[in-house]
Amino acid sequence: MKKSLYSLFVLAILAATSCNKLDNYPEPNATLTGRVVDVNNKNATVQTEPGGGGTRIRLEEISWSDNPTPFYFNAMQDGTFNNTKLFPGTNRISVEGAFVPLVQYDANGAITVDNRKTVELKAGVTEVVFEVEPLLRVQWVGEPVINADSTITVQAIVTRGTNNPEFQADVSDVFFFLNTVPNVGNNNYDNRYSKKIEYSGTDGNDILGKTLTLTSDGKLPGKRPFWLRVGARTTYGLKQYNYTESKKIDIP
Repeated sequence: MKKSLYSLFVLAILAATSCNKLDNYPEPNATLTGRVVDVNNKNATVQTEPGGGGTRIRLEEISWSDNPTPFYFNAMQDGTFNNTKLFPGTNRISVEGAFVPLVQYDANGAITVDNRKTVELKAGVTEVVFEVEPLLRVQWVGEPVINADSTITVQAIVTRGTNNPEFQADVSDVFFFLNTVPNVGNNNYDNRYSKKIEYSGTDGNDILGKTLTLTSDGKLPGKRPFWLRVGARTTYGLKQYNYTESKKIDIP
């Protein structure tokens, strides 16, 4: 019995020692931060989906392989991104979202356009800025108005973000999003008040360049803030929205 207990004790020590060896690696100490900006207005970030589903950053560590498994993380709602838990190494970096793809292919799968960046991530902070052509530009016109019936009316204008006809698909809908928290968009909105206008075929293209007036649905409760955002999308690809910046309004 004593011999058996001693054997178990030795095995436990060996297992603990083995675990310590496996865990004895430096923690990730490289940070990648940056922005996705409109190529025609480098001060304007390309607004994206809150909480994932919109712009995402794709990393391929090519330090050891020419064809590595990609690693993804999402940009924040305002088009910026920040990841503080990366390992140093040489990375090929791209971004994907509601804009003209940085990497394009021909019918045979060969790359015809390649705007990825090769970046050496080191301990500390590395900043990268991507300039892209959004599929649509969605911009506020004026300020929101609180109506007498406790609805909100806003105005916005939607235009093409690219002159490339290959990426000028039909406008499918415009969405006036409202939410009681700052994260507002297609993944986070209050469907009691938000307003969606859908278009068929090429009908949605008629709104381009015109000022749109959008009014929320339902009576908004008072004594609380709401965050507002207008999104529009085309039928291209994953049918992701392009957005205005969000605005906060306090309901009296």
